Amino acid sequence: MPTLDVFNNDAFSVTSLTASVNEMDQLPTKLGGEGLFEEDGVTTTTIQVEKKGDSLKLVSAKERGQSGQTGSNNKRSMVPFNLVHLPQEDAILADSIQNIRAFGSESDVESVMSVVNSKLVELKRNNDATLEWQRMGAIKGKILDADGTTVLEDIYSRFGVSQPTKTIAVQTDGTKIRKLVNEAKTAASKKLGGVVVSQWRAKCAPDFFNSLIENTEVKAAYDRWMNGEGLRSDMQDGFMYAGVFWEPYDAIVDGKSFIASGEAYLYPVGVPGMFITRFGPADYMETVNTKGLPYYAKTERMKFDKGVDIEVQSNTLSLCTRPAAVTKVKTV
Repeated sequence: MPTLDVFNNDAFSVTSLTASVNEMDQLPTKLGGEGLFEEDGVTTTTIQVEKKGDSLKLVSAKERGQSGQTGSNNKRSMVPFNLVHLPQEDAILADSIQNIRAFGSESDVESVMSVVNSKLVELKRNNDATLEWQRMGAIKGKILDADGTTVLEDIYSRFGVSQPTKTIAVQTDGTKIRKLVNEAKTAASKKLGGVVVSQWRAKCAPDFFNSLIENTEVKAAYDRWMNGEGLRSDMQDGFMYAGVFWEPYDAIVDGKSFIASGEAYLYPVGVPGMFITRFGPADYMETVNTKGLPYYAKTERMKFDKGVDIEVQSNTLSLCTRPAAVTKVKTV
C-alpha cells in the first residue's frame, strides 16, 4: 500500500514534475495550433521590446567608389513588459491515495503518480486556456485578467499608437466589402514598412462570421471561386475572400467570449517577431535565473503529513509588437 513517503522519491521533485507537465499534450487551441506566436524562454521576469521609428526611403544611385547615402538616426526606445505570474494550487490528501494498491507491473510510486498526473492535467488545462486568452488579447491590443475587465496590458497605449478600426456593414447588401478590406490591408501594410506578408487572416465573432457569409457579394464570389462549394457546405472551417482567410472564433471560457459580438480582427501572418510569447522562470529557488519553461510544478508536504500541496504555474506574456498592423473590424 503506498504512503506519502513516496514523495521523497525523485519522481516527485520539482524537476521531474515540471518535466512531466511540460510533456503533456497542450489543450487544442486555434492560435496555438496555427503557430502564430513565436515562443521562447527568458531568464528574467521582465522583457524589453524595442520601439524604433524606422521609415524606408529610396537610395540614390552613385558612381562606384563614391560615398554612400547617409542613414538617418531614428530614435529608439525600450518598452518594458512584466511577465504575468499565473499560479494555481491544489492538494492531494492522504485519503485520496489511501486505497490505491499496485496492480500488475505498476509500482506503488507509479500508482500514486497517476493521481498526481490527474491533478497536473486539470491545472495545466486552465493555464492553457489562459495562454490562449492572453494571445487573443495580444491580437486585440488589450490583455485582460481572468475577470474579463482588469487590464493587464494595453498594448496600443504602451506603444503610443491608435488602434486601426474599420466599420463594415456586412449585413447590408451592396456594401463594397472587398474594397473596404483591401483598404484595411493597404493601411496595415504601410505600417509594416514593406515587410512581406505570407497571408492575411481574420478571427471573427460567430455572429460577424455568419453575417459575412450571408452577404450577397461574399457568397457570390465564394461560389464562383469554389464552383459552388458555398452552397454545399456551411463554411464554418473558414474561407478565403479578398485575400483574407476568414474564420469563426467561438472560444468561451468561464463564460467569457474571446471576441465580442459583431467584431473581427484582421492581422498579417509571417511577419518575423510580430507575435511573440515569452516564458519566464518560476519563483522557486531551483529556477532562479534559469531559462523559463511554459509550465512548472512542485509539491510540498502538509502539516502532520495530512497530504501534499501541489502547485502548477506559468510566467508568461504574449504580445503583438506591431499593433498598428492589426485592424479591428466592426459590423453595424
